[in-house]
Amino acid sequence: MSRVMALDVGKISLGVAVSDALGICAQPITTLKRSSFRKDLTAIAELIREHEVASIVIGLPLRLAGDAGPAADGAMAFAERLREAFELPVVTWDERLTTVQAERALLEGDVSRRRRKQVINQIAAAIILQSYLDSRSA
Repeated sequence: MSRVMALDVGKISLGVAVSDALGICAQPITTLKRSSFRKDLTAIAELIREHEVASIVIGLPLRLAGDAGPAADGAMAFAERLREAFELPVVTWDERLTTVQAERALLEGDVSRRRRKQVINQIAAAIILQSYLDSRSA
């Protein structure tokens, strides 16, 4: 099998997580500071090469009611641009409440406020990815 990468797409940063080679376990790897789409693509391309990624999962921030708002529209547009840029399978995955889950996990782990701010997006990406991986094995 090949690795799957998940991205938690925000306006300021991109949380990144990657699966193991068997596609069983998600691991947070980094948070990328967003600048231009072109620079985002360069950074993502490097991670794809480094981790031998075969597909990408983009967190889809649906509203609690399940409908898409402006943030979800932005994530879908980002996913489409990645499909065009990398010619890899790119899927969107419901990410409702993943940031809340990540925050809760970091609080339970007694992680400092400063450190939480640095890693929250990559933890959210790992939660998105793990949910996606679990759905494939069910």
